[in-house]
Amino acid sequence: MKNINAEKEDDFVMPLAVLPNKFDISEVTGKIISLDKINDELSKFRANKTIAQCHGVFDLLHIGHIKHLHTAKSHGDILVVSITADKFVNKGPGRPYFSEYLRAEALASLACVDYVVINHNPTAIEPIKAIRPNFYIKGVEYQDAEKDITGKISEEEEAVKSVGGQLSFTKDIVFSSSSLLNRFFSPFSQEVISFLDQFKSKYHTNDILNYFENSKKLKVLLIGEAIIDIYHYGEAIGKSGKEPILVTKYHREEIYIGGSLAIANHLSSFCAEVTCVTMLGEKGEYESFIREKLKDNVNVVFHYKKESPTIVKRRYIEEYSSQKLFEIYEIDDCYFNDEQKQFFTESIEEHLATHDVVIVADYGHGLLDQISIKKIEEKAKFLAVNTQANASNHGFNCISKYEKADYVCIANRELQLNFRQKHISTIDQIKRLMQEHSYKNVVVTNGVSGSLSCKQGEEIQTTPAFATSTKDRVGAGDAVLAVTSLFVAQGAPADMVGFVGNVVGSQAVNIMGNKSFIEKIPLMKHVVHLMK
Repeated sequence: MKNINAEKEDDFVMPLAVLPNKFDISEVTGKIISLDKINDELSKFRANKTIAQCHGVFDLLHIGHIKHLHTAKSHGDILVVSITADKFVNKGPGRPYFSEYLRAEALASLACVDYVVINHNPTAIEPIKAIRPNFYIKGVEYQDAEKDITGKISEEEEAVKSVGGQLSFTKDIVFSSSSLLNRFFSPFSQEVISFLDQFKSKYHTNDILNYFENSKKLKVLLIGEAIIDIYHYGEAIGKSGKEPILVTKYHREEIYIGGSLAIANHLSSFCAEVTCVTMLGEKGEYESFIREKLKDNVNVVFHYKKESPTIVKRRYIEEYSSQKLFEIYEIDDCYFNDEQKQFFTESIEEHLATHDVVIVADYGHGLLDQISIKKIEEKAKFLAVNTQANASNHGFNCISKYEKADYVCIANRELQLNFRQKHISTIDQIKRLMQEHSYKNVVVTNGVSGSLSCKQGEEIQTTPAFATSTKDRVGAGDAVLAVTSLFVAQGAPADMVGFVGNVVGSQAVNIMGNKSFIEKIPLMKHVVHLMK
């Protein structure tokens, strides 16, 4: 590995001035080259010039970046900087602060930078192979590969070697764009900023990341209804000529796996092994689609409910505003017949003994009755439960149907329905819930108001919401249940559980339907960003 801080005798290192006296924007924009054309652009230099490459987000260009880039240029004749496109920046709400083209322009304005490439791929591998640098240069903070939570630095080094290049590191002073943005350009209210300051004074980033890393040791059993979500997108074109109804013009539709299936995919990124015991209709409608969409490490066990369809929830949406107009359910929410009840109970009992964590996602659509619930309560080593209130079961699917659980995660309205009270404070209802039932940990989510988390015998902790935008709230509670269950199962403090749950929630409400799922590395990067 070469020390690139040593100056070459014949090199003249440019001062930090970046713009000519008479600014010509074409001199800047002319440096910005598309990924598919950069190889052709560089071909004229390869015979007698050395090419260096830097890669990153460069969201807030600061002195640390400038020193890093100048040092990189001192090592090569041509410096190419590739930047991560907006959609692949996983650093939480409000990031990137500056759009990809503004970031490219800022970098192109530096005299030491010869070309800028916007990388519309999730990793740096593609630009490395296109640019084929002699030297691929990272900051000193990436020198210890074990501290790179993305695990990408090793892959990048392999890609660099495959094109005949060498990975090198600068050793200049390190600044953090995330820290500067959090301090001066925070998207959060003063309440959230104050909470984060207090939280960061109590915990180190690694305190949280260790729980993520240790989750891969857990074997998780998930029990709950399978749901197919179909989103019908259209355009509102006016009132019907003969009826007082809204008429929409059909655009398209998308099909997502939902319910317990979505939770299984959320968990798959964190755990080595996930088993999902669930229910389809008698004819197994959508089974092949479900198997195609489930992650590779999810083992699914289907039970086919006689004389019933697979549960489908159709949502009709005005595409421009993303507003839901109405829903249609295809459902038969009666329980299994006696024969199927016994078979189902025997099936889950077989799996309960071999899993560390049992998560029950009870949507109240006929999968779980008192016999199966009692068996789960008796046999589960660690039990996490959510009972969901929806149009099909409103007021009939309350958390109190479970007498005991290690962890309960419900929405505030589900807590209110449990006691049929909406004028008693949430804190008082949580205290009553834990007094009347054998629940060891409770989280109550409450949308824009954040969440409340409690561990038995301790004070209730309040965590503000971190979401700064919302696309779709469907499935957000499922995502929170999935990830926080892993933390609670490892004994994480209540305030940390609340923090992680709200980080997950802020990501989940920006996913339309279950088009994508919570992933471990982007979530860890989000946490790291907030902790700076």
